Amino acid sequence: MQDQALADVRVLDLTHYISGPYCTKLLADYGADVLKVERPKSGDGSRRMGPFPKDEPDPEKSGLFLHLNTNKKSFTLDLKSADAKDIVLRLVETVDIVVESFRPGTMESLGIGYEALKSAKPDIVLTSVSNFGQTGPYRDYMLTDAMAYGMGGEMYSTGIADREPVKLGENVVLYQAGAVASVATMGALFASRLQAIGQHVDVSIMETQVGSIDRRMSMLLAYQYNGEITRRTSASVGFGYPTGVFLCANGYIQINGGGNYFQRVVNMMDNPPELDDPTWYEPESQFNSDLADIFKAYFIPWCLERTKSEIWQAAQEAGVLTGTLNTIEELIEDQHFIQREAFADVEHPKAGRLMQPGRPFIMSESPWSIRSPAPLLGQHTDEILTSLGYHADEVARLHKEGVV
Repeated sequence: MQDQALADVRVLDLTHYISGPYCTKLLADYGADVLKVERPKSGDGSRRMGPFPKDEPDPEKSGLFLHLNTNKKSFTLDLKSADAKDIVLRLVETVDIVVESFRPGTMESLGIGYEALKSAKPDIVLTSVSNFGQTGPYRDYMLTDAMAYGMGGEMYSTGIADREPVKLGENVVLYQAGAVASVATMGALFASRLQAIGQHVDVSIMETQVGSIDRRMSMLLAYQYNGEITRRTSASVGFGYPTGVFLCANGYIQINGGGNYFQRVVNMMDNPPELDDPTWYEPESQFNSDLADIFKAYFIPWCLERTKSEIWQAAQEAGVLTGTLNTIEELIEDQHFIQREAFADVEHPKAGRLMQPGRPFIMSESPWSIRSPAPLLGQHTDEILTSLGYHADEVARLHKEGVV
């Protein structure tokens, strides 16, 4: 079997919950040897987050933890203990990358800040994932996924006119921040290996939103050019029609058919005579709410007479932007994703056999694989301590004193 892309990379993972663990998961799933440090007894906080089988909480069966920590080794360590600094610095000598997601200043207070790590290994890469970054007036502030999305820019324009803004999706921001952190970490690793320099990579979750897509760039430019602030608006007249989610014979279909796409939508509907009138094709007609209501009277029955797949196929042939709203069952049974092996079956000693999301991308010459399921809490503690030169009596003492 070919080596995985990151087979020669070793990572010390001091992260918890979602953003940091997703960063290190991406590295682990493409071959890196990731040593995950967890609190003794309780472990990563995501072990207490669901979903759980039959809704029965179990730290070894959290679906979130199992997904975010495949291919990692679990090493328990009380970072506030007297022995922790020595253990961490010994580990740092053996790794290429350290990733942490504590509040800014925590690493320094534990005696394992960037300067201490660099003294142990001059070319070490330290990636810090935090809410607002390591510097600035907000650096110590708390934040949630929804708050980061809102502060980052364009939640202001998402939702119904005259109502409060709404966020799309759960934990999207945290996963995006983890993905950004993994890319930044690899860039720093290249610099470490090619230029023999270490560096501290500072990833601000909020700034991953400020500098990302999802309308932010265009809206930022619009504001700079003309002071325009985006507003929440009705989809039927704000973006032309038909735009939005529509009920069909067996579920829902999402269509973006307004503006220049309107003629394609009419073609998709086999050019009904009711839509022959030139009035429909005047540019201002796409923003006429009365015409939008009239059009819906034709379009909604057309959708209700067809299945999602029938509408999607007709839309593809007509060049209309569409997407089916799949249930999870429909998604995992879709032959396209099955053929591309987009999902992976993982056998876990406590949770059993589970299907999990697979790789986010394919590398033609460097395979992706789940070599091992998410680890049990502290599963590899003794193995890692022994590899660092700790004798059996020392390992026993560390266990007895609650250090590991």
